[in-house]
Amino acid sequence: MASVFGNVPLATPVAVFKLVADFQKDEDPRKVNLSAGAYRTDESQPWVLPVVKKVKQKIANDSSLNHEYLTILGLPAFRSSASKLVLGDDSPAIKENRVGAAQSLGGTGALRIGADFLRRWYNGNNNTATPVYISKPSWENHNGVFTDAGFKDLRTYRYWNAEKRSLDLEGFLDDLENAPEFSIVVLHACAHNPTGTDPTPSQWPRIAEVMKRRYLFPFFDSAYQGFASGDLDRDAQAVRYFVSQGFELFCAQSFSKNFGLYNERIGNLTVVAKDTDNVARTLSQMEKIIRTTWSNPPSTGARIVSITLNDPELFAEWKDNVKTMADRVLEMRAQLKEKLLARGTPGTWNHITDQIGMFSYTGLNPNQVEYLLKQKHIYLMSSGRINMCGLTTKNLNYVADSIHEAVTKIA
Repeated sequence: MASVFGNVPLATPVAVFKLVADFQKDEDPRKVNLSAGAYRTDESQPWVLPVVKKVKQKIANDSSLNHEYLTILGLPAFRSSASKLVLGDDSPAIKENRVGAAQSLGGTGALRIGADFLRRWYNGNNNTATPVYISKPSWENHNGVFTDAGFKDLRTYRYWNAEKRSLDLEGFLDDLENAPEFSIVVLHACAHNPTGTDPTPSQWPRIAEVMKRRYLFPFFDSAYQGFASGDLDRDAQAVRYFVSQGFELFCAQSFSKNFGLYNERIGNLTVVAKDTDNVARTLSQMEKIIRTTWSNPPSTGARIVSITLNDPELFAEWKDNVKTMADRVLEMRAQLKEKLLARGTPGTWNHITDQIGMFSYTGLNPNQVEYLLKQKHIYLMSSGRINMCGLTTKNLNYVADSIHEAVTKIA
């Protein structure tokens, strides 16, 4: 009897995870992994934040804790502190009781729960035809999340100017101007993935003005608060500005990077609405969605984040830990640019330091990327995106030499 799974096609591997697997199999001593989106120390090792170690011990020693289910929406102290982190201590929206939140399985889970809710309830029932605008280029999961949630009309807005290696602001604004009213727009709060290029503080108000006039709904993805610049407030300024302008919005938050809790899958979906009643009804429907998705979220990571954010001493230590990570990334950017300029590598390289966060869109073309991979054992995405955390003081010269060689030899 033939297998019931006989007609299942083999799926294309997720690119970044395939690169990681290939890197691990590679026996060349020169190999460098610039692909996966995770922080690494200057010794190329994962870093467990000192404050996280301290809080984990605190949890282990607390005999009052047990393994009972959390509520469907998650740990209340975590949800409120996470929303406060992104919206600010003095947020009028919080003071007016028009903010709510749902704990999620990472930032991806927050995006999915938000997308599922919007497909069901945004501006009327069953909104599969509502246009969803996603930046071009963007994180690959954005398209998949909204497609799998049932949206049929996914569109892109211009974002990256490849020639100038900078933000295509006018193209971005033009696409927003021409978006149908009430379209959903996915925005990166900071450290845009994959380009590392963000609108400036003077450009965000122009984006908000168009979106407000066109009745467009902002869905922020905040995966790098504090990790991008080392400043929690700076990395949240876009979300806070939109709230100050009266927008209702969603903000998906991830604590993978800024707490180093990658495998704990700790996320939060912050909801900002017009009033308390709207928040209550929205969360009641999110409970229904979560109940049939993961039913209840896990507690350990949420407790680590909650305890840290709500203890002034631990919070100060965490901010220092986050700045340590951000500063290392900024230093690698500065050194890579310096070494490329010192070698006279053709092209302009200011974008390396103009960009921010974990990722850099180098401007390398697919042929040059293939050369680096096959000849130099340097693993990076075909788009030319690199993870700056993969650079160390020990491999910088090799990487710079290899990029110089690729750019000068390969068209």
